[in-house]
Amino acid sequence: MAKNIVLWLVLISVFLVIAMNISEMNAPETIPSSDFKMMVSNGSVESVKIGTDVITIYTRDRKEYTTVYNASYVFDQTFIPFLEEHNVQVEYLQPKTPNLLTQLLVASFPILIIIAVFFFFMRQMQGGGGGKGGPMSFGKSKAKMLTEDQIKTTFADVAGVDEAKEDVEELVDFLRDPGKYHRLGGKIPRGVLMVGQPGTGKTLLAKAIAGEAKVPFFSISGSDFVEMFVGVGASRVRDMFEQAKKQAPCIVFIDEIDAVGRSRGVGMGGGNDEREQTLNQLLVEMDGFEANDGIIVIAATNRPDVLDPALKRPGRFDRQIEVSLPDVVGREQILKVHSKKVPLDSTVNLKVVARGTSRFSGADLANLVNEAALFAARLNKRTVSAEDFDKAKDKIIMGSERKNKVMTDQEKENTAYHESGHTILAYLSKESDPIHKVTIIPRSKSLGFLMQIPEGDVVSRSRQWFLSSIEVAYGGRIAEELIYGFDGVTTGAQQDIQVATNYARYMVGKIGFSKELGPVLYEKEEQNYLGGSGSSSDFTSSTRAKVDKEVMDILETGYTNATKILTDNRDILEAMKTALMEYETLLPDQIEDIMNRRPVQPPKNWNIPSVDTPAQKTDSEVTPKESDENNEQKD
Repeated sequence: MAKNIVLWLVLISVFLVIAMNISEMNAPETIPSSDFKMMVSNGSVESVKIGTDVITIYTRDRKEYTTVYNASYVFDQTFIPFLEEHNVQVEYLQPKTPNLLTQLLVASFPILIIIAVFFFFMRQMQGGGGGKGGPMSFGKSKAKMLTEDQIKTTFADVAGVDEAKEDVEELVDFLRDPGKYHRLGGKIPRGVLMVGQPGTGKTLLAKAIAGEAKVPFFSISGSDFVEMFVGVGASRVRDMFEQAKKQAPCIVFIDEIDAVGRSRGVGMGGGNDEREQTLNQLLVEMDGFEANDGIIVIAATNRPDVLDPALKRPGRFDRQIEVSLPDVVGREQILKVHSKKVPLDSTVNLKVVARGTSRFSGADLANLVNEAALFAARLNKRTVSAEDFDKAKDKIIMGSERKNKVMTDQEKENTAYHESGHTILAYLSKESDPIHKVTIIPRSKSLGFLMQIPEGDVVSRSRQWFLSSIEVAYGGRIAEELIYGFDGVTTGAQQDIQVATNYARYMVGKIGFSKELGPVLYEKEEQNYLGGSGSSSDFTSSTRAKVDKEVMDILETGYTNATKILTDNRDILEAMKTALMEYETLLPDQIEDIMNRRPVQPPKNWNIPSVDTPAQKTDSEVTPKESDENNEQKD
């Protein structure tokens, strides 16, 4: 708004300057009174018009001049006779008297300027023509309304969350035909709380509900309610619901509601701070004395544990829908949606890509497709290949290749032995996940890594899987010790040791996988929903010592078994090291050749054969952090 005012002022100034120049160009030439008398004496003046302070001179050759005079000059006794003597026609111009309206305008002009300035500043304080952004608009809602014509998203654009879509189909049916439910006395849930990790599609699902129901959609963030001034947030809540009532039936979507819906009375804020007043107003608007029929509030958060209990009670957020990470079938569907406009070649199998992206959210999968397309574009390809998807996945999981990382031959050889140890144990250990590839190309902080991909979505793991994973984790360290001796081992096994130790403690302390200590919880997990976690224990020091001893026994057994396997397959260790030094990356068919003591052939393709069999399920629940991700052993 301010920029527009400045622009108009500049244009008006330019216009006035041009008008003044034009008027000056057309104005008659002003001459001295002496020249005027000389022209009269020469007989070249035909007539004159005597005004208030200027005499306009008209010559016989049709020219026009002006001269300035004073009163004594005009009323000189000789001036008029001098003109008449030379046959000059004299005309007196009467001074113009402004009319009453002009006088009133001139008199009121300063007052009008003051009033205009006042209204200008009031308009600016209220946020200009749109009513947004000014100090007087603090109490106005910042919700953005999308009409039914503006919302193009439907359930066809949402993939991988079939259970969540089923839960919200009833909302769509109610918004389309509310009388169907009212006739039977049914009431639609007033609020729906969508819970899920970032990127799982909560906002997209809410827009799809509005798109399917063909109703207006109000979108706002929880942080848009809270300001430094007390009462502003509550005013915005009232204004938002007032706008929604005019558009009912409609959907109000509040993203990240935990910014305003945290439990009251927690912390140092007391009960009168801005956030709590805003929450109180939201509670009243959702279920208070005044009914808000036809308004469905959908909120999204990844921290439902911090929300106020009054917000989650029936009558407000009646339903809690978990939008979880997609399974392997859902990931394949999401990949199909995002790859519609991406030309794929025959090597791409989206089912295989879905298998290799365990714990990827919908946003992660969209990023994967985009990164694969970028890799193909850099090489001027016409289509995106499986190799591009593989590179994109490595970049997302492990980071970009460190092409400027200069490794000595000794460091490269050490890394090759290290990753070969992991690979051999992963191939030979019981219940170990299939190998996707092994590489010694540096990425992020790792000098190389082994990637294992489960055959399907894993919901539980067996005790043998944990034992095998501990052996695989120790494989790199043991391989270095076999080749270079104990004094020649490097720091590359630091993360491997951490992984093995965490597995052992998890087995003993949390899931009862110890024969000696039994199925007892020795470490309580203090975990916020989708947040950080910690452990605590209420047992005595002697019990803790038994737990530590059992953990050590599991680790020592795994280390011993892994050492025996690598010692018995020393020739395979050397062959795999040589192949890694030559190819830098080995794929499953090459690893198969090495493990069967056959000559290594160049890689055939970047795909893993499609496996349709589901992953093995056991009676032990898998932790999300430690066991559900793609297994990677890093150097």
